[in-house]
Amino acid sequence: MDQLDPSPTIEQSNGALLSTLPFDDTADFDANARGFVGTLDDPEIRNAAGEVVWDASSFDFVDGDAPSSVNPSLWRQSTLMRTHGLFELADRVYQVRGLDLSNMTLIETDNGVIVVDTLLSKETGAAALALYRKFRGDRPVKAVIFTHSHADHYGGVLGVVTPEEVASGAVEIIAPDGFLEHAVSENVYAGVAMNRRAGYMYGAALARGPRGQLGAGLGMTLSTGEVTLIEPTLTITTTGQTHTVDGVDIEFQMAPGTEAPAEMHFFFPQLRVLCMAENATHNLHNLLTLRGAVVRDPHMWSQYLTEAIELYADRTDVLFASHHWPTWGTDDIRAFLETQRDLYGYIHDQTLRLLNKGLTGPEIAEAIEFPPALEGWSTRGYYGSVSHNVKAIYQRYLGWFDGNPARLWPHPPIEAAKRYVKGFGGIDQVIAQAQAAFDEGDYRWAATLLDHAVFAEPDNGAAKALLADTFEQLGYGAENGPWRNFFLAGATELREGNFGTPTETNAPGVLARLTPEQLFDAIAITIDGPKAWDLHLTIDITLTDLGQSFRLTLRNGLLTYVPKEPAGDAQLHLTLTKPRLLALFSGDTTSPGVDIVGDIGVVQQLQAVLDPGDKSFNIVTP
Repeated sequence: MDQLDPSPTIEQSNGALLSTLPFDDTADFDANARGFVGTLDDPEIRNAAGEVVWDASSFDFVDGDAPSSVNPSLWRQSTLMRTHGLFELADRVYQVRGLDLSNMTLIETDNGVIVVDTLLSKETGAAALALYRKFRGDRPVKAVIFTHSHADHYGGVLGVVTPEEVASGAVEIIAPDGFLEHAVSENVYAGVAMNRRAGYMYGAALARGPRGQLGAGLGMTLSTGEVTLIEPTLTITTTGQTHTVDGVDIEFQMAPGTEAPAEMHFFFPQLRVLCMAENATHNLHNLLTLRGAVVRDPHMWSQYLTEAIELYADRTDVLFASHHWPTWGTDDIRAFLETQRDLYGYIHDQTLRLLNKGLTGPEIAEAIEFPPALEGWSTRGYYGSVSHNVKAIYQRYLGWFDGNPARLWPHPPIEAAKRYVKGFGGIDQVIAQAQAAFDEGDYRWAATLLDHAVFAEPDNGAAKALLADTFEQLGYGAENGPWRNFFLAGATELREGNFGTPTETNAPGVLARLTPEQLFDAIAITIDGPKAWDLHLTIDITLTDLGQSFRLTLRNGLLTYVPKEPAGDAQLHLTLTKPRLLALFSGDTTSPGVDIVGDIGVVQQLQAVLDPGDKSFNIVTP
């Protein structure tokens, strides 16, 4: 891939930050290094086939002064995040950082250990636990706590415990109310689209280096191993609920609808240690992640932080989260939580203030101003940006439409692009004006013009090449890690072609944990409606391992289901286990384990109208 040097505009913009931000403040570096115990002997973590799923040394280049191709503020954040190893946070409290996007924290109990979050992949989860045991002994896992319903916090669970240990009661799986529902719905229902976009967000297909991927603000990137899931055995439902694991007391605080739909904080009173999950990290988080999700509620987020301050701040000596480094000392913990609380509350309230003055989302994103007290390192937009968070709040309250009827019924991108290009006098004129904008350093306008050019003429090499160059410069200047990755990923696909979906969270280990209802929902989403208009199918399903029966009906292109005992009037009655049902709907109609009454051809009819998602749909080209 032919990459350009950073332009003078970007070099000047990046250089200006060196004199405006307090780079001589090293407190975060001191906190990040505190308690270091040791790290992996081999920085490469491999799967059973010998493939590398995580290489902790691949970011060693992030060291020293920032190169001109990287925003120096993002470089600073990545320098902190690339640190990997085991750290002692307090007596009996350890944390593994830098072996995946997220952290694993371990609380030593009387006879074993509690694992808080298990990383994204089975392989990295196993490596993190092995690293802990290397220095602390082979303590058995007594419980696993999932702080919330995002895959990088539960996906490594089968690298930490076995299903047999959980089934026997030897290990508890503790999670917040709604965990399984949201873990599945977010990673399966819209999983294909989210995973494809996540490839952009985390720069998964980018080369690592000063002109490529060097972090995502919240962590460096995602591992590429096997994502797994085990259902909780204990669900936390109420703030103030307590539980004891092998002599260690835990107090819980519910925080639903914040960074995740199902999330909780918890406090270890004997140890004076507080876990804030992902609601108080060392950056501005996402209110709408760029991979896609339901818009989060910054107002409730702020209120739950206030509640945490009141409940725990004066009782806490160490605060840790699911990402980044801890905070020590009661006064600093209170100040940190108050700043994070004010950050989310302020962006919410000020967006609504300006919204009610008639400003649209993009206008508010350019106009909003922050008080100096909220301009510290821990509030900067390394992961969530002020720009896209403000637009998310606008979307949450008013939706996609800004009220201007001229924007109520626009043409879709390809048709709009053709008309823009025609209006500009043809593709050559559009490219010429975009080149002029590029030469002037107005990359935002150049990208807008060239987006229309590429969608109007997707085979126009000059338009694609200049748009790739434009995205590259925008990436070099971005302080936000996902923004940088999006821009550089777009440039990569324009130059080299579609790279597909490098990391998938809707993995077989997650699909296997679907409830029957969730499985039927997942199938219904893939029905090609027009193709199925004239079908009317009825299937009774009896699941022998669950003791449940359902009636499935396909009618008018819609698949519906109801819990119902078989009545003998369905076209087909299947008696089987849930795993065999999964295999059946995956295409296996011949293996044993299915009792069939009626016409098995009904299954083939249903399968013929399934239209699974496209893991390589285009993003920067039509």
